[in-house]
Amino acid sequence: MIQSRKTYKIEGLSCANCAGKFERNVRGLASVEDAQVNFGASKIYVTGDPTVEELEGAGAFENLKLTLDDRKKTAVSSDKAATVQATSWLGRAKNFYETHQSICVATLFMFLGYISHLMSGENHMMTILLFACSILLSGSELLIRGVKNLVHLEFDMHTLMTIAVVGGAIIGQWGEVAAVVILFAISEALETFSMDKARQSMQSLMDIAPDEATVLRNGQWVNVPVEDIELNETLYIKPGQKIALDGIVITGRAAVNQAAITGESMLVEKVEGAEVFAGTLNEDGVLEVRVTKTTAHTTLAKMIQLVEEAQVNQTPAQAFIEKFARYYTPAIMIIALLVAIIPPIVLHQSFLTWLYQGLAVLVVGCPCALVIATPISIVSSIGNAAKNGVLIKGGIHLEQMSRIRALAFDKTGTLTVGQPEVTTVISLTETHDLADKWIGQVAAIENRSDHPLARAIVRYAQTQHHHFEQYDVTDFRSQTGQGVTANIEGQQFVIGQPQLFKAAQSSSTAKQVQQLQEHGHTVILVSVDDQLRLLIAMRDEVREQSQKAIQALRRLGIQHTVMLTGDNRKTAQAMAQKLELTDVKADLMPVDKLNQIEQLKRQYGAVAMVGDGVNDAPALASASVGIAMGGASTDTALETADIALLSDDMSKLPFTYRLSKKTMRIIKANITFAIAIKLFALLLVVPGWLTLWIAVFSDMGATLIVALNAIRLLYVKADDPEVVAD
Repeated sequence: MIQSRKTYKIEGLSCANCAGKFERNVRGLASVEDAQVNFGASKIYVTGDPTVEELEGAGAFENLKLTLDDRKKTAVSSDKAATVQATSWLGRAKNFYETHQSICVATLFMFLGYISHLMSGENHMMTILLFACSILLSGSELLIRGVKNLVHLEFDMHTLMTIAVVGGAIIGQWGEVAAVVILFAISEALETFSMDKARQSMQSLMDIAPDEATVLRNGQWVNVPVEDIELNETLYIKPGQKIALDGIVITGRAAVNQAAITGESMLVEKVEGAEVFAGTLNEDGVLEVRVTKTTAHTTLAKMIQLVEEAQVNQTPAQAFIEKFARYYTPAIMIIALLVAIIPPIVLHQSFLTWLYQGLAVLVVGCPCALVIATPISIVSSIGNAAKNGVLIKGGIHLEQMSRIRALAFDKTGTLTVGQPEVTTVISLTETHDLADKWIGQVAAIENRSDHPLARAIVRYAQTQHHHFEQYDVTDFRSQTGQGVTANIEGQQFVIGQPQLFKAAQSSSTAKQVQQLQEHGHTVILVSVDDQLRLLIAMRDEVREQSQKAIQALRRLGIQHTVMLTGDNRKTAQAMAQKLELTDVKADLMPVDKLNQIEQLKRQYGAVAMVGDGVNDAPALASASVGIAMGGASTDTALETADIALLSDDMSKLPFTYRLSKKTMRIIKANITFAIAIKLFALLLVVPGWLTLWIAVFSDMGATLIVALNAIRLLYVKADDPEVVAD
């Protein structure tokens, strides 16, 4: 029997170590087949049939609370209310006190303890009692978890701190122990705050779609919850309203702000037949929209799901740190033990002095900063990218993107607008009066294809009022990357590139084809019963942002940019020269594009391929990073690409590359800093200068600095000059 996969929200998940421990505990349940914790989204994906009580039992070490994630909008609305309630300074202060009341009271007891220390001495019963109350108030959970870990021989930061606290109390350092426990509690609170801040990008995505929509039912417009709306129902969207679900415009005209989904700053005009997305804003017109996706399947819902799943996919650096931390903590305990016993035994020095130093080593060794260095950076970066219309499918792709040395581009629909228009139609026979009939017949054949060139011919026939619907097309066959064949009224039509036809090599036809191609046109020839009849020339305009984006990428350090296209060499070269690309590979079949990507990887190492996510699937899959353009309009692009630019805006490509570079720099800086500050503190053991105060400040300070440094990634903007140029 195939077990279902369920998603649960986790409340109280404070650290990456705890996430790993919770995942192991859940996997150990008899009713669970598999489990995966998403620390970034604070969720767990469970395959099996456990009860909520069983799952909470597995998370009892941190008092975790779980609820089934049904993605209902009501849950989001309550989160919104909670957020609004705490926006004022007074609200924030009240919220902080309610959340961390024990820390606040413990701090008061600690200060009273130090006053008693000054007035009555450090060994006075009142002094010790005040410090003990402070320790128990702020550190009771820490001590309980630490003792449980020791019983089960599990070693993490709570184990280290528990041993340090108990040892410090035994040797009479009550004041310092109270301060250490409070500062550790504050450090954990800061870590939780940092992760929550990073998760706000996800929350902002969830908040952009409305809870209700106006729907036509029984001839009347009524407001209903979005989760109750079904496919093919009609939405009514007034100016200033957000669109609740994906759909197709059936009547009306309006300018729509799609920035929330695609990151586009310009308004997009929507007319009859245009596609609209949930969460976008109708600025000025009235639209009636036929629903094409229910609330669980909209582009927005798909984005949220993929961004959440992306946070599970670890970078190699993150996987290494988590593996390293498993061995690091026991190693610190051994070092602390050696510090405590070797000097007294070998050098005959004071046992209490070096026991104190050993306890300080335990505090220094807490791996908080090291463990959170990567996940906060990844969550911040992926969340920020999603808000700017770039969907990154995992930390590993973010890391790979930062290593890119060469970029390959598909031409049609990527570097160009993707809507070629017919510019010239030339009859290649003396029978000019049949040219109009042939155009109609060619349009009837091409109407069966979704290729951009085929659609261009159909549009041309429609504008020239050729009624192609009357023709009966039989034996239609498509030859990928070359052309199509079909029969109409007993005549065989072949429509394709010039190289398909031997007759096209004649001097007059070849000259016409060459001249058009040199001016950037794509040429299609038509033969009827093995006789060339028509030459159709089309032109696809270069995207306005393509040239600027390629220049920005060059300034960022990507020196090799290559066009991979099935179009003819002369047309491709004319376009590549305009875009200042370094290389062109033309006349390519899909398998040829795949081979070119493999060759580029051998030459440059990491290579990215930018395409439409459908026709270029093999090349996108083979590239180090596959990047799909216009991903918001196609489920295929969202599924197959490693990175999807949700709009057709090429300027998001330099932003993505710069964000990936900045993310990896911050991760490396955080890891280096976290290790360096601990090594520095440990070196203070040699002269005997390490104290519990220094130890806890080095740990808390490193955690705070690492978290704040990572959160900077939330504020990298797509239109920031720093992002698009060095």
